[in-house]
Amino acid sequence: MRVGVFYGSCSGITGNVARKIAEAFEADEVVNMEEDFDSVDQLLAYELLFLGSSTWGQGDVQRDWVDPLLEIGDEELDFSGKTVALFGAGDAKTHGEHFVSALGKMYDLFKERGASFVGFFPTEGYVFEASLAIKEGMFCGLPIDEVNEPEKTQARIEAWIAKVKEEIGK
Repeated sequence: MRVGVFYGSCSGITGNVARKIAEAFEADEVVNMEEDFDSVDQLLAYELLFLGSSTWGQGDVQRDWVDPLLEIGDEELDFSGKTVALFGAGDAKTHGEHFVSALGKMYDLFKERGASFVGFFPTEGYVFEASLAIKEGMFCGLPIDEVNEPEKTQARIEAWIAKVKEEIGK
């Protein structure tokens, strides 16, 4: 199974998580959306996609994801047969009304385009007001809050990686 890790990161938090995921899953490629992304064809080259974005403003994706996501939506690309696992950073105190909502927006788009998902994560242990990333009572991916709970980050990453490996049979 070809594995690609794609991430947008302004402060480095999502990038750090991306590198840990890439190592754990022996990714074929790690793509920083700002520096390494060329076209959506890169995404289509993988069966397992790890997609990471921090959340900005009113629950928006990190800026380097904006154009690729618009292209995926406009061209109605087919992600059937692709498995997606989402991850990203947010700030549950300062932006608790939109905590990791970028993941929910990405989930909706890729789901609409036929992707299947792994790596839903429990909401327990997080304190926030609202999130578009809540799907079926769980986060649709791994939320990291390095601003308020850095001491929980490593354990959350490890638990999520173990869960995803179990779900894909690795």
